Amino acid sequence: MTSNDIRDAFESFREELDEHNDRRERLIKASRDITNISKRTIFLLHRLVQESNTSDPSEYLSACKHAASKGREKLRQVQQIYASLKEELIDEERYWRYQKQVSPGLQEYIEALSFAWFLENGTLIPSAEVQKTLMGEDGAPYFPLTTSDYLLGVSDLTGELMRYAISGFGRLGGRSRASEVCSFVRNCRADFERFTPYMWELNKKQDVTSQSLMKMEDAAYAVAVRASEYDMSPDQLDQLVNDFLATASTSDDIDRDRDRDRYRYS
Repeated sequence: MTSNDIRDAFESFREELDEHNDRRERLIKASRDITNISKRTIFLLHRLVQESNTSDPSEYLSACKHAASKGREKLRQVQQIYASLKEELIDEERYWRYQKQVSPGLQEYIEALSFAWFLENGTLIPSAEVQKTLMGEDGAPYFPLTTSDYLLGVSDLTGELMRYAISGFGRLGGRSRASEVCSFVRNCRADFERFTPYMWELNKKQDVTSQSLMKMEDAAYAVAVRASEYDMSPDQLDQLVNDFLATASTSDDIDRDRDRDRYRYS
């Protein structure tokens, strides 16, 4: 082997490494953009639901469906970003090489999408429905949706459901809805538990889910105890709940976000 052959080989290595680093940086930037859009979508969903100040069940359901529609519309921006990344992740081998850079934004997107789905359907979004949103017009997926990304994404949903339940606790009809959400989160925690031996990240998220569930149960317990002690009207009970929630610290929310993001973008 001549010196020219060695030089050519190292030139090839350099080009491959440069291409790898450039692609990695593009994927990290795209993942951050997707995370930001998904977070704004979640805030939008909460705001639209809270603005629907109605105690009529049918009107409230319509408001939730309207919020879900607006949320899905905003998430099309994310789907466009993923469509633009198709060439970056053109084959399965390349996807697995860069999965660590793709996963953070993907999990945040699944969280936002699953929240919109829950508002409209009251159920957990199936993995197949998530994959459908990550396909081109030809029906070919941009990349495979892994079980771990799906589970970690929908696991984050429980925190948003806690906020959704707590924010509506003080409204007429909000307590029954909060009870339904509490049962849903409890079932999610039980169902996800079987997967924790295979995903260390899910075990951490289960702890956060337990904290969210405890916060909802504490609020429900306070209402049940006060309602049994005093002859309160629904309006008085609503005020009691609002007073109880006003004293709650927001540190749990901060800790949740810190734990969720600790291993991202590394």
